[in-house]
Amino acid sequence: MRILILTFGTRGDVQPYVALAHAAIAAGHEAAICTAEGFRPLVEDADVPYLHMSNDMLDLIQSEMPTMSGAADSFRLVRRMTAAMRASLHDQWEAAQTFEPDLLIYHPKSLGGLHIAERLHIPVAVSLPLPFFTPTRAFPVPFIARWPLGGTANRLSYQLNRITALAYGGMINTFRHHTLGLAPMSRWSTYLTLTDGRPVPVLYGFSSAVVPVPADYPPHAHVTGYWFLPDQTSWEPPPDLRSFLAAGEPPLYIGFGSMGFGKNATTRGATILDAVHRVGARAVVATGWGGIDLAVGFDDVLVVRDVPHEWLLPRTAAVIHHGGAGTTAAGLRAGRPTLICPVLGDQGFWAERVYSLGAGPRPIPIRRLTTANLTERLNQLLTEQSYRKTTDRLGLAIRSEDGTGQALRTLERVS
Repeated sequence: MRILILTFGTRGDVQPYVALAHAAIAAGHEAAICTAEGFRPLVEDADVPYLHMSNDMLDLIQSEMPTMSGAADSFRLVRRMTAAMRASLHDQWEAAQTFEPDLLIYHPKSLGGLHIAERLHIPVAVSLPLPFFTPTRAFPVPFIARWPLGGTANRLSYQLNRITALAYGGMINTFRHHTLGLAPMSRWSTYLTLTDGRPVPVLYGFSSAVVPVPADYPPHAHVTGYWFLPDQTSWEPPPDLRSFLAAGEPPLYIGFGSMGFGKNATTRGATILDAVHRVGARAVVATGWGGIDLAVGFDDVLVVRDVPHEWLLPRTAAVIHHGGAGTTAAGLRAGRPTLICPVLGDQGFWAERVYSLGAGPRPIPIRRLTTANLTERLNQLLTEQSYRKTTDRLGLAIRSEDGTGQALRTLERVS
């Protein structure tokens, strides 16, 4: 197979696809990734060919997210990204013409995937590391963490899939007509049906040990297991991190990844520091894109910007984070009890999954984080033995999966 992967977003939206491309190349296929220029080092460090996509959308996200305070700010940011989205569509088409794939896989944030595959008359699959596209009675669409009305309402909630066509259908139809020479599509489309009426195959890169496959999932929905890059065995920690880990008991890991929301970053940092001191723990705190602003100079707390999760998390006692799909996967793979403080999007869904599985205490939405409730949850993380037993079992199950291999075997069947 000659596989082109289109993806966009934060690191958690890109790294799993780099892992899939890396595995495809190792299996004898050809593969390349088109994504924002800022992720070019991540792609090329995995020995995967990179194809250009403008960095304009990523620049906007990185500049605006540190000062955002909630979902309303997110919608305003999306509106500002329209021009960059148009440029991205053309970059995706240029990448496809350059690489000449015979199979296309796309993340839904890369809006051109389905339409480019139609223009090239090649098989296509949409992919996401959360169960977003397939209606089920088992749980609501993941942007709704809880839904009180039962199975029928759960299935109806997946009408949210139409939001892409409602929000961007005009831009997409312009791209289809003027660039690809295709007929327009309905502004009520889910973009999940091929021209011959068959459903678009869906690859879900998460573990059935974390989200059991619903009994009402159709055959075109494939849960493969997580997609992880090979461990970076050559990565060397900076001296201060190595010394800190060697100086005492395994620390907590605390980080909110790409979730900036920096209007309260200083207060949030003080809350974290106070809670860590109250429970008598040590901690490595990752500042990420600015969600935490923390004073330095404490013997029991080390502040870092970013450390590979696959290296650090197995060396910790427990993990506290925002609930991104990738960070959730990394923490559970490492077998570490987990507390999630969700901010937006699907993070509430992963928070509820971790809690329901018994892998950690009840989540705390980031807007409700206080010294008192964080101290209570940290004490639970560190003392409740059932969490560690559960995450030991989950970690073993996740590590035994071959997510990228299963994805490739699925693609060979559907292409």
